Amino acid sequence: MNRVYNFSAGPSMLPESVLLRAAAEMLDYEGSGQSVMEMSHRSKIYDAIIKGAESLLREVMEIPDNYKVLFLQGGASSQFAMVPLNLMTKNRKADYVLSGQFSTKAYKEAARFGDCKVVASSKEQNFSRIPDLDPKEFRPDADYFHICMNNTIYGTVFHALPETGDVPLVADISSCILSRPIDVSRFGVLYAGAQKNVAPAGLTIVIIREDLIGEPQEKTPTMFMYKTHAESDSMYNTPPCYSIYMCKLVLEWLKNEVGGLKAMEKRNVEKAALLYDFLDRSKLFKGCAEKESRSIMNVTFVTGDKDLDAKFVQEAAAAGFVNLKGHRSVGGMRASIYNAMPREGVEKLVQFMENFEKENA
Repeated sequence: MNRVYNFSAGPSMLPESVLLRAAAEMLDYEGSGQSVMEMSHRSKIYDAIIKGAESLLREVMEIPDNYKVLFLQGGASSQFAMVPLNLMTKNRKADYVLSGQFSTKAYKEAARFGDCKVVASSKEQNFSRIPDLDPKEFRPDADYFHICMNNTIYGTVFHALPETGDVPLVADISSCILSRPIDVSRFGVLYAGAQKNVAPAGLTIVIIREDLIGEPQEKTPTMFMYKTHAESDSMYNTPPCYSIYMCKLVLEWLKNEVGGLKAMEKRNVEKAALLYDFLDRSKLFKGCAEKESRSIMNVTFVTGDKDLDAKFVQEAAAAGFVNLKGHRSVGGMRASIYNAMPREGVEKLVQFMENFEKENA
């Protein structure tokens, strides 16, 4: 069997050792005679799985005790509505930074439920950078301040967080969760779809400060209330059981094989540097994101010729480098180099790009 190097923006690669362990446990999990896919979520054996996943996440991310960890469904996109429904309850105001497509979608959804202000945007630069922030634009009476920390489509990331004072900072961290240490105490809410760095698609992780759970807006559906899930320990209804199990295996890999988030960050920074260093010296390929905003998770680049871009994507796939086609908003190529992408994959991609450049100069 030949494994390809999968540069997909999500669902993405999972660690090979995690996949092998999941395969070994597929028919019989720890002597239970059943697969995690088919066991009751109310059973004692599954209770240990979900509690183990939460405990590991708390340990690896150093989540303070006054934060709840919720394992939900609906993807990060469901949080575009859940956040305002649960947090925009005092002054019905929220501030948003538009740094890409998903933050824009989050803003448009939240605007249905209250007074939302765009405090900064880089749309005019096709989101090639994180916009400059002017604290004078921040509203002190906003119920929360929202950012998308890493922009998957455009390959940008917040290297410095906005100072929002007493206004809770809310962040979509779908494409950078577990890629490096993060000070959870700086945030009111963190949320992420798991399909990039944590687990297969289907699981949504929410980390919320307990004092923000409160009372949601009137007529908020029961399933869209944070308190519903917090009070039920993510067991109000059947959770995405298998994705949570896979999350637990990935967290064990991250802790025991990688050595934690500091070691993971070192790996990721080195991988990204390999690719960015080549792009900076290449005469054919050009990076799309401005240098000061570059993401270490998603690297976007073009040749400047759409036909040549298409040729590169086709030949790369034939050589075992798949899912490199860029999003239609940017064009060109995008290499998503999440946690599970080995350094070897980036090294071989750079070598392939060097050869392609020589052949197509």
